[in-house]
Amino acid sequence: MLGDAGRYRINHNMHEHRVKHLEMIQAIISRMAGNSFLMKGWTVTLVAAFFALAAKDANQKYVVVALLPALCFWGLDAFYLRQERLFRALYNASIPEDAVVPLFSMDTSISKANVSSWIATLFSTVVVSYHLPIVLAIVTALFLL
Repeated sequence: MLGDAGRYRINHNMHEHRVKHLEMIQAIISRMAGNSFLMKGWTVTLVAAFFALAAKDANQKYVVVALLPALCFWGLDAFYLRQERLFRALYNASIPEDAVVPLFSMDTSISKANVSSWIATLFSTVVVSYHLPIVLAIVTALFLL
């Protein structure tokens, strides 16, 4: 039978493991948020570069080509945002002392029911409000050239 000191040691170790697990999940959340931010930056950079080439050479093909990375980065941004949301849900499910999430589990399948699908995230306000104006600017430039 364990004395009070033994029980304290076991509970303290479990608490340390839980904190480490939450730190690992938080690192993934930060990485996903950073990737989403990078997608936004690369979208603007590439679209601006293609617009500059189109203006320099007066060639509409560059504007058409700008549509491809704009749409690809839109999809990637939604993917990373969804992943971030899945890991946030996993983080929240891992906090309680009686959490059903096993220690050091990175399986986000338990939180899929509570997080929007990739398609829903693709058309969420936060994603559409950034990427749709860029795509509309490209389409507008196609009609003006």
